[in-house]
Amino acid sequence: MRRSAALLAGCLLATPGAAQERPALVAAAADLKFALAEIARTFTRETGQVVRITYGSSGDLGRQIEQGAPFDMLMSADERYVEHLAGKGLTRDAGVRYATGRLALFAPHASSLKVNPDFRDLRAAAADGRITRFAIANPEHAPYGRAAREALEKLGLWRQVQPALVFGENASQAMQFAASGSCQGGIVPLSLATAPGVSTMSRRAGCHSCCWPCPS
Repeated sequence: MRRSAALLAGCLLATPGAAQERPALVAAAADLKFALAEIARTFTRETGQVVRITYGSSGDLGRQIEQGAPFDMLMSADERYVEHLAGKGLTRDAGVRYATGRLALFAPHASSLKVNPDFRDLRAAAADGRITRFAIANPEHAPYGRAAREALEKLGLWRQVQPALVFGENASQAMQFAASGSCQGGIVPLSLATAPGVSTMSRRAGCHSCCWPCPS
C-alpha cells in the first residue's frame, strides 16, 4: 500500500481557558483511550489540573461541539473535523497534527481467519464463506472506520466483506468486537490492537495482527 496516513489533529476550542478549580474537559478519539489516560495522569500529577476525557468517534464529538458541548480541547482522528469547526469559528486556532494513525488487521487465534499483510486469507475467507462477522468502526462518523473501508476498497474486497461487517460506534467498540471472539476479526487502530487491555481481553484465545499505514 502507498505510505499515506490518517492524520490526527488537536484543537483548543474558543472557550475561556479551563480554570484551575474545575477539570479541563477533553474530547478525544477512541483510539487514544489507553495512551491519553496515562498522559492525563502525568499532567495532573505535575500541574495539579484535573482532566476529564470523553472518548468517542471524531464525527460524533465534532457534532457535540457544534451543539455547544463545553470541551476545552478536541483530539480528533481526522483533521477534517477540526478544519470544519475552525471554519465555523468554534476553535481558537486551526490545531496541530500530533500523530500518524496506523491500521491493524486483527484476529483471535481461535478464528478461522489467518492474518496476512496482503489480506490473502481474508480474500479467500470472504469467497468461501468463513467470514460471517468482521468488525470495523462505523465509517459514517469514525475516521478509522472510513480508513478501514478505504483499505478494503483499494484491495477490491469491500463488496465481498461488506455483508459480514459489524460496525462499532467508534474504534474502541470495533476493537472490543474483534477481540471478544464474537467476530472472526476486524480492521482496527494499531494503538488499540496492541494495548494492554486488549491483550488481557483476548488472552484466553490469544490474538495476532499485522499493521500498515492508514490509506488517505
